[in-house]
Amino acid sequence: MLTFAAMQSTNSFEEGKVLLINKPLKWTSFDVVRKVRNLVKIKKVGHAGTLDPLATGLLIICTGKFTKRINEFMAQEKEYTGSFTLGATTPTYDLESEPVNLKPFDHLTNEEIKKATALFTGEIMQVPPAHSAIKQQGKRVYELARQGKEVVLEPRKLLIREFEITDISLPVISFRVVCSTGTYIRSLAHDFGQVLGCGAYLSSLCRTRIGTFKNENAMSMEEFEKTIAIVKNESAIKKDS
Repeated sequence: MLTFAAMQSTNSFEEGKVLLINKPLKWTSFDVVRKVRNLVKIKKVGHAGTLDPLATGLLIICTGKFTKRINEFMAQEKEYTGSFTLGATTPTYDLESEPVNLKPFDHLTNEEIKKATALFTGEIMQVPPAHSAIKQQGKRVYELARQGKEVVLEPRKLLIREFEITDISLPVISFRVVCSTGTYIRSLAHDFGQVLGCGAYLSSLCRTRIGTFKNENAMSMEEFEKTIAIVKNESAIKKDS
């Protein structure tokens, strides 16, 4: 985590910093980039791995010369926690769209639900959601999906190293997943519901780790903004003295 002392000693982000930010709910990943860019007053700012607006958790922000390391961070293993809601699906596989296709779920036992995780552990093939930022025909596929156009995406090989159910309070089940880059937890929720025969959608998500970086060490946007304000104030005092 970038400390106040580190920021104060350099007083500049041009040389390159790695910021750990706990992305707020309903912010896009680019909202965070734009906010950081405005606060540190440099153009070269990027993030290492998109989080959907309805997800929270760890977002790695690179500034200045460290933007060259973005692909390095993006390739690292991810850990997520969150919840699936059983008994329905949504077009976006999460709460950005309304639940449809309601089906009964209360016949499922805890054992059946936990046993289904085995089908999604190890190397698997996964089809990304139609409502995703993948490009097709020069456009983001979510733009095509919103226009009602058919989106056909090829399955991709990925690794889910750990997938555990941490709580069952039907229709909501909580989970923890450790996976390779490129994994869509929304697709995992949808596919999991298909296997159970009742449908499911992602109802909450938090990215808790990227490689060795943990969300527990991340700053909120409010904390980062306050820290930058202190740094600027200290710099102003030094100039006046």
